[in-house]
Amino acid sequence: MIRPEQVWQSKPEAAVTEQQEASEDAVMTRIGQAVILLHAGDREEARNRLGEIWSEIGEQGDSLHRCTLAHYMADAQDDPADELAWDLRALTAAATADGPGEEPDDGPGTGPPQDGRPVREEPHPAMRVFYPSLHLSLAADYVKLQRPEAARIHLARARAATGALSDDGYGNGVRAAIARLERRLAGEPGAGPGPGTGPRPFPEQSP
Repeated sequence: MIRPEQVWQSKPEAAVTEQQEASEDAVMTRIGQAVILLHAGDREEARNRLGEIWSEIGEQGDSLHRCTLAHYMADAQDDPADELAWDLRALTAAATADGPGEEPDDGPGTGPPQDGRPVREEPHPAMRVFYPSLHLSLAADYVKLQRPEAARIHLARARAATGALSDDGYGNGVRAAIARLERRLAGEPGAGPGPGTGPRPFPEQSP
């Protein structure tokens, strides 16, 4: 079960320790260990570890694993174009879990897999909480790449998806980040640094 009130960014070490004690999901534990390195500033090692896991699970791995890994792999990139590519993979993984009706449309190769694997006919409620952060991340990527119109599209999608967020620290943090980027795109004062400048918040996953 995804618990959006827990955020890797807040206390990643505590989150991973709790997960290791309570979860038998070895893949998520390994992703969490890489996230700790990322938050500690060891981007290269985090990137290497996440890359190893990605090569193991591949494009046909569990949607939650792929979504989480790609989201953090994006944070570990030095090239904004690479960051965008990984954030698109994260959105694709979430769309695959959700089934038809919420698919990325940002270019070739970003839709659900075409390898004959079935997708869920019913929405995956747990994935809904990811969409505001996923679209916010993409909006920030497009800002970096000087594509403001694409950024506004994803920012609007992020805002529209906030109904899935709870009124807690995580949800309020994502809403605040959306508002900051909205002000930044509007050229308003007081916008502050845009999202995507460091490891971004994302719900913790644990049973």
